[in-house]
Amino acid sequence: MALPKPRLDLIIAAPRGFCAGVDRAIQIVELAIDRFGPPVYVRHEIVHNRFVVDRLRGMGAVFVEELDQVPDGRPVVFSAHGVPKVVPAAAEARGLEYVDATCPLVSKVHRQAQRLIEAGRQILFIGHAGHPEVIGTFGQVPEGSMTLVETVEDARTVAIDDPSNLAFLTQTTLSVDDTAEIIATLQDRFPAIRAPKGEDICYATTNRQAAVKTIAPQCDKMLVIGAPNSSNSLRLVEAAERMGVPARLVQRGTEVDWEWLGTPRVLGLTAGASAPEILVRELVDTLAERFEIVEREAEHVPENLTFKLPRALVA
Repeated sequence: MALPKPRLDLIIAAPRGFCAGVDRAIQIVELAIDRFGPPVYVRHEIVHNRFVVDRLRGMGAVFVEELDQVPDGRPVVFSAHGVPKVVPAAAEARGLEYVDATCPLVSKVHRQAQRLIEAGRQILFIGHAGHPEVIGTFGQVPEGSMTLVETVEDARTVAIDDPSNLAFLTQTTLSVDDTAEIIATLQDRFPAIRAPKGEDICYATTNRQAAVKTIAPQCDKMLVIGAPNSSNSLRLVEAAERMGVPARLVQRGTEVDWEWLGTPRVLGLTAGASAPEILVRELVDTLAERFEIVEREAEHVPENLTFKLPRALVA
């Protein structure tokens, strides 16, 4: 006779998963395939999620890292993370038809950077070196006009020529807590530093981190569904661990480390902004093979934001 499964109280964070910018970017690739026919080339992963990328690849998307990998005469989509100005310029020079799937909240940061440079200000950009969003934002302004600040220590030591003519911007997918500490350090050093008119860290990143903080005190451990190169997903792991809750990032149910998980009484579950809900349900089903699941979703304020699609694809 089979032994009874141990009970597991599963608290699923909300909001979680896809944000409006990710949903828009995926729709753009789907619509481009419908309009132009396959193959449609996509520069960089459209969003950082292997499941999503593989599904779009099956529909006819071809993912490349550089524009010179796109054959003449085929359309190309730029990823949600944004691209340097030179990329669309190069596409135009080659006569390539392109669709820009940059998240509108990232585009907002791009416009702020351009206006600040036009006003003659030096910019300190808070973000992670090498992230596509950071590369894209730096590519909006002349080289040397923006300086990357990754840590509080960077904020304490960064050299500034004219502290009276300084501004800061941030990557949209950062840790709210870490960024607040870096900003406080910069404002303490440079009282005249100009802040963005609105919060640069996007609503989805902020909301998902807040949701983790809400359920973490009730949890023994937490699983976060997301890709290892997804900044916002990694920040969710950090948010749980800051509250003393051991947390792991998994891309899907097959990656659960059962030895690490053990038999917690209460498990928290969330998903980064690039992870579809189907992967949440897959993980719940995987857990149900070993546990008697008692599932509940945390209370939350619904997210209703949507972004318009490019006119060229919906006309």
